[in-house]
Amino acid sequence: MEDETRVIAVANQKGGVGKTTTSVNLAAALAEMGLRVLVVDLDPQGNASTGLGIDIRSIGVTVYDVLLHDTAIEDAIEATGVKNLFVLPSNIDLAGAEIELVSVLSRETRLKRAVDQIRPDYDIVIIDCPPSLGLLTINALVAANEVLVPIQCEYYALEGLTQLFRNVKLVKNNLNERLNISHIVLTMYDSRTKLAEQVAADVKEHYPKLVCRTFIPRNVRLSEAPSYGQPITVFDPLSRGAVAYRELAKEIQN
Repeated sequence: MEDETRVIAVANQKGGVGKTTTSVNLAAALAEMGLRVLVVDLDPQGNASTGLGIDIRSIGVTVYDVLLHDTAIEDAIEATGVKNLFVLPSNIDLAGAEIELVSVLSRETRLKRAVDQIRPDYDIVIIDCPPSLGLLTINALVAANEVLVPIQCEYYALEGLTQLFRNVKLVKNNLNERLNISHIVLTMYDSRTKLAEQVAADVKEHYPKLVCRTFIPRNVRLSEAPSYGQPITVFDPLSRGAVAYRELAKEIQN
């Protein structure tokens, strides 16, 4: 079905590459375009939740309860300060989920079953994955129909990508035949450095069809926004970071 809800897992087992920044700000830019968007925070640090203004110390129900206690997903979803943008929050409770899920029946499909309940209510669901390839990320890959991979423009950018592609292929072959890597987004791009240009050229050479035209720049305002609990499109709508994520949102939608 052409009009079916898109479920995008934002994944890369390397930490610090801009997964959460991309999940939050891409979601906000898509919501600004009038789409109903849900961010699923699947990282125990809960950074996507706090970056969208949720106080994770005081919320009663989180993605942990949905995955492990069969709590209805709609009971855990919170509205954000941005019109059309919602979040399924996470907190430190999720840290033990990798181990607890091991003994749970149908452990790889817990998130998919929950997300399927609310798919008709949203145009796009964006899942912010933890920086590992454990059971939480596998749940995200089983629930998703596409994967967006942020890559930091630094020396070891391509390291680990082969492993990620291999894991996506394994999930596709065994658990979710509709899964594909749809986009690679270059983040923290500094056009003044030779290294950023070189990394961009390398990634494009390896994956010419997947790399997005829009590069996300290194931008101070982008790193300041989460501490105010706002996406960049609200915190500083005219900043280079906000402009870039709006461009990326258009590109992902086309």
